[in-house]
Amino acid sequence: MTLILDPDEPGGWSDAPPAASALVDGLNPEQREAVEYRGPALLIVAGAGSGKTRVLTHRIAGLLESRDAWPSQILAITFTNKAAAEMRERVRHLLGDGADGMWISTFHSACVRILRREADAIGLSSTFTIYDSADTRVILKRIIKDLDADTMGFTPAGAQGKISKLKNELADADSYARNANMNDPHEVMFVEIFRQYARRLRDASALDFDDLIGETVYLFRAFPKTAALYQRRFRHILVDEYQDTNHAQYSLIHELTRPVAPELVDEMESQGLHVRSLADSSGSIPGASLTVVGDSDQSIYAFRGADIRNIVEFERDFPGARVVLLEQNYRSTQNILSAANAVIGNNFDRKDKKLWTAVGDGEKITGYTGYTAHDEAQFIADEIEALHRSGVDYRDIAVFYRTNAQTRALEEIFVRSALPYRVVGGTKFYERAEIKDAMAYLISVANPLDELALRRILNTPKRGIGPATVTALATFAEQNEISFRQAMRAAGGLGLGPKVTAAITALANLLDEAALMLVPPTPPADAPADAPAPSSSVKVSDVLSHLLTGSGLLDALRNSRDPQDEARAENVDELLAQTKDFDKDNPDATLVDFLTQVSLVAAADDLDDASGTVSLMTLHTAKGLEYHAVFVTGIEEGLLPHQISASEPGGPAEERRLFYVGITRARVRLYLSLAMSRAQFGETNVALPSRYLQEIPEELIDWKQSPGMANSRGGTGPRALNARRQPGADRWGSSYNSDRFSVAASTKPARAAGAEWPNKVTAVRDNGDLTLDAGDRIRHADFGEGRVTQVTGEGTKKVAHVSFDSAGQKKLLIKIAPIEKI
Repeated sequence: MTLILDPDEPGGWSDAPPAASALVDGLNPEQREAVEYRGPALLIVAGAGSGKTRVLTHRIAGLLESRDAWPSQILAITFTNKAAAEMRERVRHLLGDGADGMWISTFHSACVRILRREADAIGLSSTFTIYDSADTRVILKRIIKDLDADTMGFTPAGAQGKISKLKNELADADSYARNANMNDPHEVMFVEIFRQYARRLRDASALDFDDLIGETVYLFRAFPKTAALYQRRFRHILVDEYQDTNHAQYSLIHELTRPVAPELVDEMESQGLHVRSLADSSGSIPGASLTVVGDSDQSIYAFRGADIRNIVEFERDFPGARVVLLEQNYRSTQNILSAANAVIGNNFDRKDKKLWTAVGDGEKITGYTGYTAHDEAQFIADEIEALHRSGVDYRDIAVFYRTNAQTRALEEIFVRSALPYRVVGGTKFYERAEIKDAMAYLISVANPLDELALRRILNTPKRGIGPATVTALATFAEQNEISFRQAMRAAGGLGLGPKVTAAITALANLLDEAALMLVPPTPPADAPADAPAPSSSVKVSDVLSHLLTGSGLLDALRNSRDPQDEARAENVDELLAQTKDFDKDNPDATLVDFLTQVSLVAAADDLDDASGTVSLMTLHTAKGLEYHAVFVTGIEEGLLPHQISASEPGGPAEERRLFYVGITRARVRLYLSLAMSRAQFGETNVALPSRYLQEIPEELIDWKQSPGMANSRGGTGPRALNARRQPGADRWGSSYNSDRFSVAASTKPARAAGAEWPNKVTAVRDNGDLTLDAGDRIRHADFGEGRVTQVTGEGTKKVAHVSFDSAGQKKLLIKIAPIEKI
């Protein structure tokens, strides 16, 4: 029994049951065990939605309440400032002011406090500056320019990413150089960049964010007496999201939990630090008690340096550690959890656990196989509207995707369907820099007088054209009363130097070539006078492809060493695929028509709704969040698992964990969707269902197909891997051998041969001052005829609520909807 301070008892102490018992009221047995355990090491394997934050905060409160620790002896580490603030607030709510004095912070914040105090030991001023990512890129840009390293393909972002990765492995320029191939000029140059970067930081008495942890580890290893002060102080260390720790963070935790040697104990005691009471029979101070909380099934940040081995091998690192599994889920229905369990069970080298809930099975998961990405997006929009009509707020709905390029179809359909949405942790598709760059090339072809577009592409990708050259071109154009584009053609007479002149002239020629592609052929001399004027057979996609190839824009992104450029290249590929869809659906349309369509969609005002907005985000961004209804989209080979990750060691397992994270964000409704065709590398190809879909038991999913049943070879069975088959049907071959599709009988009316699918995306139009009122009949280019039931919103945000005769209820943004009043 633990004695606790009781002001109502004589002498102040009572042997009553510890007050900490109140902290375990309402906890399940496993949660209670995690809160009450006292020992050297504890691993809490906390499944998704199992209440890990509650357990962690109650454990901290229990340590203080039972006097197993004073507040100053506790160090709790989280990954975000928001999580640290939430944990601090929860403990204070449980204990009041008795929680003051704890260190509850991120890794970086804790290290800053230590380094400020001990800066002299490592040769820094206590007022050292902390450089963020932008500061780092500025320094690296100068170094690369001074060394002419850009001629070897170095970029500030690429160098920053590599240096950060090395620092997270506790490597510096010298240790890297010892193992590098110094016969490779590229390696030699990188080592020099790394050395100069480190030197400039040191000269400025500055550290970057990666240094904060690395320098603290160095401090503890180089100065054992200093380390002992913190090893003595922090007797209970708790780490959240342990599966996301990298090597540097792992090393820091190990340094803090080392025992203090007897000779250091004696020295501290002689200096007036009373530490004898902490020592054991050997004279050492035992290592601090370590509690880590995490879930190897949610380790999805290997690309940031997170090492799943840190949590998988915890029991090897700390022999005798207690392991507590938290498997009861308080978030999702059992059907959702059963699907998650089935998927993640296919990963090996994990501590087995089965999430379960007491809330019941809930509704089945809804599966959907669309014909195209737009078809998939239309289904999602329709389902969101149905959920909203049933009382679900927009803010309680989220759509997840693997890559940012997937937002293009979603955003277009959401705008047309008047759905309020926001892109979380990212930028809307048409607002991304790389999309604006590619669009600027097309605008420069369509409108040679658009100086803004020309200025944007003049040095994109980099051609060595600086601000002084741009000014010279603009001045020449103004003095000679010609356009900026004409000044580019005349660059040879400006005395700008051969390299810059050649770059400008090449760009001007490229734009002229693209413009000529759109010029219709000259009609034959003997053509009748009333014959229709011939139109150019060159499509918008041909022009964009020519521009991307000739400018090197796409190649520059694909060949970049900046890891972010890989995603940017995918976005440009998606834009190219969009032009191909546009050409197919609008065979007589022009480049100006395409630019008009994009500008109308991109400029659509954000819609306001009292129930918030639908959240669009990547699966990586979704971690830690939860929603009433979740749509996981694009569950196809090449997307999930991603084509790059699928070929890397451990890649498919991490991609499966990513899918698992997406599934377990849903509380009540889960939707899984894929498309039959998907654009990749600018080409639209047949998309195969993800291997992960086959891992979900078929009885958990209610599959829907559009418009009928999406079938595989010969129309013998549904294409979805685990859709219900006829007795004796092969579950595997019909999906993976699919190279053509047919439409089987469904509950929907049969369509006439050659009819278009109802979710085909037509060109948007500018309806100007079209006014609609309840009761009006309209005709939609895709959905047919219907009656307006109400009109909401004002100005450009006016929305028509329409009940279509065959397509059901839809919402349309009046300004751009392809509709007419009848």
